[in-house]
Order: sequence, then structure tokens, then C-alpha cells
Amino acid sequence: MRFVDTHAHLYLDKFNEDIDEVVMRARQFGVERIFLPNIDLDSIVGLKKLCTEYPGFFYGMMGLHPCDVKSDYHDVLTIMRAELNSGQYVAVGEIGIDLYWDKTTLDIQKEAFRIQCEWAKEMDLPVAIHARESFDEIFEVLDSVNDDSLKGVFHCFTGNEEQVKRVMGFGGFMFGIGGVITYPKSDLALVLKSVPLEMIVLETDAPFLSPQPFRSKRNESSYLKFVAEKLASVYNLTIEEIGEATTENSMRLFNRANRN
Repeated sequence: MRFVDTHAHLYLDKFNEDIDEVVMRARQFGVERIFLPNIDLDSIVGLKKLCTEYPGFFYGMMGLHPCDVKSDYHDVLTIMRAELNSGQYVAVGEIGIDLYWDKTTLDIQKEAFRIQCEWAKEMDLPVAIHARESFDEIFEVLDSVNDDSLKGVFHCFTGNEEQVKRVMGFGGFMFGIGGVITYPKSDLALVLKSVPLEMIVLETDAPFLSPQPFRSKRNESSYLKFVAEKLASVYNLTIEEIGEATTENSMRLFNRANRN
């Protein structure tokens, strides 16, 4: 079996003591690659360290998480743009809008998101979009910047059927599916019946959003197994077929990783 975790924060402190074991378990399950979205300035060092220690396994993204968009965001983005210019990143992320934690920063969140989408178009990189209680605001920005050169993934997608249609209408986006699909009260499995498998990629968002039966515990990339098992039931396929299809999807999305 082969799998790709398209979104995991394994550079965080929660993995300091056993990152080698976490990587080993992921590889034993069949995880071939893990993509690491950046959050803020402080996370850059740890992210780059993992990519250096595990070349060809970890791949970095660079972006400013919406929860970390503050009044100095232009200065922060200047540093992140310089990182992107180095050519060592495969996507712009994690970017987007989050209105769960702080609605007062909406205007600057939207501007930071727009700027980073423009970078992605200019540099021919996909974006990893964080959309928490903010689909309408995300769509508003995308309506203004989207064209044939913009592509990416809606990370941790948990939207409804109408929001699926909006995402599909933009033309270049995939749906990142993680542990939420395994939760008893989630209706995501029903929503995905209208989404072609070629638009799905797997993710964990580790250490967050662990699937059943590890909910509320630390998530890790080997737990993709439980997401893949649920998707296999949705698409009436084997877990091996889900792994193969979503791996190929991830390779199309993050095509710069294929050249590294």
C-alpha cells in the first residue's frame, strides 16, 4: 500500500521526543511522503530541520496561518516571501481565513490570504487553504483572484454540498480529508458522495483531529489508515485502491515535489 499525508505539523513540540518512531510507523503503514504546512515565523526552523533530516520524505510549504495574522503581517510576509524565493518549498500554506478564534482580524486575514494566493499564481505553486467558519469569506477572496493558474487544496474540508459545488466551480482545487470523516456525528461521508475520487487527498493535520478510535489523543501520520478505511466504504473500493488513487492525486497537486 502507498499513501501520502498531505497536511501534518510533525515539527511541533508534541513530536520532539519520538519523531523517529512516528516516521517509522508511518513508513510501516505505507506513507511515502508527508507535506508540512508552515504556521508562523517560529515554525520555520523546525519545519526545515525535518525536511533536511528526512530528504524525499518530508516536504515543506511556506505561508502564514490565518490565526497568526497580526498587525505586523506585512513584515512577516516579507520574510516568508524570501523563504519561498529559495525554491525549497512545494506549496504556499497554511493560509486562509479563520473566524472561530478571532473575528476582529477579518480584514487583514483576507488581505494576507489574497497576497499569498497571488504569490502562488506567480510561482506556480498550489495553496493549502484553512477555512474555519469562513467559507463565504474564502469564496469572496477566491472570486477576486481565481484563474486557471490557481490550484490547491481545501485543508480539513468539512463543508456541505453547496460548498462542495462552490469549490468545484473554481476548477483547480482538491478536498483534503482527515480524521473528521470518522466521527460518528459527521455527515462528511454523505457529502463526499458528490465528489469524484480524483479530487480527494488524504491528510491527518497531526497532532490535531485524530480519527476514531484515537480521538482526543495525539494524531500522527500512520493514522491515515482509519481515514482511508472510511473513504473505502464511501467509494466502495479497497483501502489499497484509495491509497493508490489519493497518492496519485497528491502527486498531481504537489508536482514540484516530483522534481525534488
